[in-house]
Amino acid sequence: MAPNDPGQKAPPQGAANPPKLPIPGIKNIIAVASGKGGVGKTTLAVNLALALASTGAAVGLLDADIYGPNVPLMLGTTEQPRADADRRLHPVEAYGLKMISMGLLVPEDRPMIWRGPMLHSAVTQFLRGVIWGPLDYLVVDLPPGTGDVQLTLIQNVAVSGALIVTTPSLVALADVKKAIEMFRQVNVEVLGVVENMSYFACPHCQARIDVFGHGEGARIAEMFKVPFLGEVEIDPRIRIGGDTGKPVTAFGENHPGAKSLFAVARKVAERLAAVSQASTGPVVEIL
Repeated sequence: MAPNDPGQKAPPQGAANPPKLPIPGIKNIIAVASGKGGVGKTTLAVNLALALASTGAAVGLLDADIYGPNVPLMLGTTEQPRADADRRLHPVEAYGLKMISMGLLVPEDRPMIWRGPMLHSAVTQFLRGVIWGPLDYLVVDLPPGTGDVQLTLIQNVAVSGALIVTTPSLVALADVKKAIEMFRQVNVEVLGVVENMSYFACPHCQARIDVFGHGEGARIAEMFKVPFLGEVEIDPRIRIGGDTGKPVTAFGENHPGAKSLFAVARKVAERLAAVSQASTGPVVEIL
């Protein structure tokens, strides 16, 4: 049963749940989620991973959107991952990221007509059957909604936190509530909400145009008592970067269109550090 107060966390699941084993060498697992499709979740996941990597962190990107794997397109690679003698996969590298995606394993035009058990097997393989090596962050691009892939991730590993992506549209926000409640009920920390496609800056007069409305992402974050991690503007350069396999954050914070994405990445890193400190408690110096 969902909690009555949106800001209230669901009670613990109890001792019946099996322990979630960490993936060796991976410090933080970030789930990038959305209640519905079309909000730019994959664009944000790719640019978040690249912005984190720009700080010198070791970053992996797991494309868990089995039905619509767009990460290879956005990173401009079609390289197929190698398998070792034990059939474990080596992730492909692009722009300094380690990446795995179903889009690298099947032809681009082949539909994935899979039921839940096959999705579970594929996501489990991507989590535990890939030689990720030491990583500071593994960013997981989830499919929209609250279905089988989300549950497989949550049941398999201890997720450090979930980032919820929305647009200012009321239609998108209606599904954001479900996504937040899902993570709350399975005891995954919600790192915060990001409002994508938040506004458009006129290239002629620089006036701000709220194409899809404005401020609803912050309002939802306040309602559920989670941080609002920022606004990402509507910028054609972000879209072009994704379509051409040259994401804007790969070229540094001074690249046009990248500033708001880097600001979000900094807040995500800060939230993860705060969550980690809260879970382990303050460090006490013994004199």
